[in-house]
Amino acid sequence: MFKKLMPLLLSLSILACTNDNDPSGESPDPDPDTPIAFGPAQSVSVIGYVGHIMEPFLSRDGSILFFNNLNSLPENTNLHWALKIDATSFDYQGELDGVNTEDLEGVATMDNANNLFFVYTGEYENTLATIFKGRFANGTITGKEVVENLSLNQLGWLNFDVEVSANGNSLYVVDGRYDENGGPYEADIFLALRNGTSFSRASNSNEILQNINTEHLEYAAAISSDELVLYFTRILVPYGPDPDSQILIARRNTTSEPFGEPQLITELSGFIEAPTLTPDNSAFYYHKKVNGTYELLYREQE
Repeated sequence: MFKKLMPLLLSLSILACTNDNDPSGESPDPDPDTPIAFGPAQSVSVIGYVGHIMEPFLSRDGSILFFNNLNSLPENTNLHWALKIDATSFDYQGELDGVNTEDLEGVATMDNANNLFFVYTGEYENTLATIFKGRFANGTITGKEVVENLSLNQLGWLNFDVEVSANGNSLYVVDGRYDENGGPYEADIFLALRNGTSFSRASNSNEILQNINTEHLEYAAAISSDELVLYFTRILVPYGPDPDSQILIARRNTTSEPFGEPQLITELSGFIEAPTLTPDNSAFYYHKKVNGTYELLYREQE
């Protein structure tokens, strides 16, 4: 069903940062308004894999790359993984075991405890839920289960993207509105917080993300390990067959305050989405559509 409703997205997200820092700590950048510059794009190889690479996520220690193949028909969208060789090359390990079906699985993200969250559309028509989780170990996912309390429980609205914080306490999820003609026509990021073994929407989510969400489409969050730096994707609406996409960065000094006004990464061009961060936050990966194929690229901060 939702491959027909998703000509544009299931994004990633992504993200993903890394060190197990205390999220209440101070920003390593004393001035979060200082622009960040990036170097040239570097092509990334996943050795042994042929096909589209979308929604990349780099594990917290930087050793594992998760991704999905093309997120629309005629492909069966599944989750894949690869092991890092160096910054621009990975060794393909295959599809994840224990999770892939004939429905769509994509947008992997994982916390420090190897709890892997992802989008799965196979139960939407019955439950209106699309965010699931399981435990990752050696290429296999066990204990697959739905993450409750995230869906708006309205037909046509679905959570098409998710990002978990390094400590596993926060989810950055997207509400997207679709209809029989496609979509999304609206997309915003919201914050959900863990309470015991469950999650619920944060009461201050709108405040925390007040400078992020607009009348345009915001999705594919990538959060740093201290939750002080947020990368995300924005598509300007109205959009057509070749939409205008952007990746932006927003920062803050503490986790109790809203993210500041985002900085557009001006070095990027073309249709780009789904950033994911390296462990030290000094570089990021993202996918880009190049001659009809989604490829993985890498950029370092200057």
